[in-house]
Amino acid sequence: MRIIQQLLADARQSQSAMARAVGISPATMTEILLHNRWPKRRSREELRTGMVRFLADAGADLAAINEAFLEIESDTETQAKEETKPMLIRCQALLPSTRKHFKLMTDPFHNELRSPDDVFLSGDIRMVREAIWFHSEGMMAIVGESGSGKTTLVRDFKARVAKSDRPVHIIEPYVLAMEDNDKKGKTLKSQHIVEAVMATIAPLERPVSSPEARFRQMHGILRDSARAGFRHVLIIEEAHSLPVATLKQLKRFLDLDTKDGFGKLLSVLLIGQPELMERLSASNYAVREVTQRCEIVTLRALDNDLDGYLRFKFERAGADVTQIITEDGIEALRSRLTGNALKGAHSRISLCYPLVVGNVMAAAMNLAADVGAPLVDPGIIAQV
Repeated sequence: MRIIQQLLADARQSQSAMARAVGISPATMTEILLHNRWPKRRSREELRTGMVRFLADAGADLAAINEAFLEIESDTETQAKEETKPMLIRCQALLPSTRKHFKLMTDPFHNELRSPDDVFLSGDIRMVREAIWFHSEGMMAIVGESGSGKTTLVRDFKARVAKSDRPVHIIEPYVLAMEDNDKKGKTLKSQHIVEAVMATIAPLERPVSSPEARFRQMHGILRDSARAGFRHVLIIEEAHSLPVATLKQLKRFLDLDTKDGFGKLLSVLLIGQPELMERLSASNYAVREVTQRCEIVTLRALDNDLDGYLRFKFERAGADVTQIITEDGIEALRSRLTGNALKGAHSRISLCYPLVVGNVMAAAMNLAADVGAPLVDPGIIAQV
């Protein structure tokens, strides 16, 4: 709306004068020009026609007027796109009064993962879980949005390995400050992976000082461990922050072999957000040698499994989901977390991920307890 404001200034006219001319209040005109918020009781087309007539009568250039209303159309489309996107909510926890209201001993969504039995397994999550379990060679990337359960599946994998008799060494370099360049944080380099391998498999062996000799030392340690019957899985979380150089070098770690040249010593599991998929895109020529060797598994939103997920979480907390939220409340929650990718597009974006669902449910349950509602229903969901 900046062009309209400039046209008014050039014509020495005020917003208030234009508001009176089209029959709305000066405050409403300010809302239109500053925030693109149009009154619902008046036709937008009628108001636009009146504004065009006022500007033309004031001597404004017709081409400039057309440009101004093209800007309005652009702003309106952008606003409509934003309104179709599902909204996130900040981290929430159930208040003590809420747990009392719903007769809950624990919070079903906060710090609730204490064993593999607490992991909800939808069809899609089960598929990803088994893909991780049977991953033995090469490179695999597990890709999912923040809060989709990637770290939970890694924890589940480590717990399953610990309980089984499978001889597996899990190697996890620290990624606490990892970024894709040294200006934003610390990059994970191949030497850090070498240090992680040695610290996991041979913690008492002292690394040699020469970088080239240290690589040979690590290779020998992996060979000895493989002869003892161990598999080695390198897990890198937050892999979307890996620098390109390290991504390319992972292929060389994959190439480490036993003396016969065929037995591989290391498999790689990358865990990251959707930006990792962009880094591993077939069009990213810089990492082509990795892209062609990396299997990508996507962890999708709950969507059709939302009912089952809520039932499972409340059962683990000793409660019945039907005593917490109505059926149409679940549908309202699903709708709340789902929206159009683009205005008029057939594709949908969904935020029905465990972390997001938990935050919205906690906020809704807190609100329901505060107003004394017996159950979470669509009206409650609409207010969070």
